[in-house]
Amino acid sequence: MRQASSPLNKNNVVNLFTRRTIAPSKPQIVRIAAELDSMEMLYSNQTSSNIYSLKIVCWGLRDDGKVVGMVPWLGNIVACPEINDPLNGRWEGYRDPGVNEIFFEAPIHKMVELETAAKYYQYQIEDPSDIIQEIPDVIGTHAVLTEDGFRSFILAEVISWRLQANGQCQGMIVNEDQPTETPILPGAHCLVPAQKQKDFRYFFQHKIANKIKNQDPEALAAIALLVEPVHSGSSDPELKHASSFSFNTNEPQQDFH
Repeated sequence: MRQASSPLNKNNVVNLFTRRTIAPSKPQIVRIAAELDSMEMLYSNQTSSNIYSLKIVCWGLRDDGKVVGMVPWLGNIVACPEINDPLNGRWEGYRDPGVNEIFFEAPIHKMVELETAAKYYQYQIEDPSDIIQEIPDVIGTHAVLTEDGFRSFILAEVISWRLQANGQCQGMIVNEDQPTETPILPGAHCLVPAQKQKDFRYFFQHKIANKIKNQDPEALAAIALLVEPVHSGSSDPELKHASSFSFNTNEPQQDFH
């Protein structure tokens, strides 16, 4: 369902599930599909002239018909084209590392997959928090939780991503206080949304999480910058700047200059 070349009239956009006209607002995700071919998002920031890459976790179909790549970014999962922060990152396109191709629209096969699934699956939505989908995390995302301002922290593996009827996507982690059965699969009763935990701070991809687990000096130095003052009601002013390390420790893609 490609958008027409002329601008969309937002007042005439129809929700793909309810078939009701959508009031002018930020487009919502109505269907997701896991990225299984290692495609990446490219981004830049003002701290370097390099272009960096980040694995795409899934593609999302919005209620305006557009398909966008989605990545875990700081404290949420976001649509790649919406990333536009000079400090933490600015979206520069998509990349297929298998053929080293750079592109700016979702692949045709993902558009077809999502559009077909949206037409096939019709839901009776009773509440905005109703669960529409749950897909496995396939890129090794971890959630970082801390209750003492990063003096200590927990890295929790994200098992799945749960899409709600309101378009929000929750990273699901294991609640260690609940009985578990192995293997832990999407939909397991022991899973809880990371973003709703009071100690949740960020999402890291597996490369960063492994550096932290292996006590990589660069990663530990960046974590040290996140430590919040003991006698302060607000976060360290360097917190936002330091948070960008979760992406900038990726290998720069210098071939793209």
